[in-house]
Amino acid sequence: MAITDDIRKAATDPTPLYFLAGTADLAVQQAKKVPGIVEQIRAEAPGRIDTVKNIDPNAVQEKATARAKEAQETLQAKVTEFLGTLDTDLKKLGESAQDLALRGVGVAAEYAVKARETYEKVAEHGEQTVRTWRGEAAEEIEDFAIAVEPKAEPVEVKEEEKPAVATAEDAPSKKSPAKKAPVRKPVAKKTTPPAK
Repeated sequence: MAITDDIRKAATDPTPLYFLAGTADLAVQQAKKVPGIVEQIRAEAPGRIDTVKNIDPNAVQEKATARAKEAQETLQAKVTEFLGTLDTDLKKLGESAQDLALRGVGVAAEYAVKARETYEKVAEHGEQTVRTWRGEAAEEIEDFAIAVEPKAEPVEVKEEEKPAVATAEDAPSKKSPAKKAPVRKPVAKKTTPPAK
């Protein structure tokens, strides 16, 4: 029964749908920023193009060569340092490997918790978005109803009091539209005499 309960719970849980709605809303919010970014790039582009045109290719090549040489020396120094500090004792290597594995599990668990928190935050945002959409939809429907029937106003229904007992004066003025059904008399059953 636990499996069916899990399936039922997963099928009725609205959180993934809220997550999708939240993601869509966040994407729309980010898309609204695009025109501003495009305008900024358009404004900065001529200056950047001029800067690129004025760069000396030989200077760029020398700079790249210097950085590559520096990176190679740094990498070589790190490898030498690592090999110098590498413990040849198998027990210490095993402990180091176990320590690294435990750290990896801890980091993975931390990332899983952060991912879950982010998922829940986006789902909450999506739930608020859906509520906003529903409210806007209700307002749109109300506006549409007003557009279709602009003069429709709520009418108050008044109930008239009816007298508890009919008097002789009321009888001639009020006519009863409903007729009473005729009373039926029970039909006598014929019995046959017993056979002799």
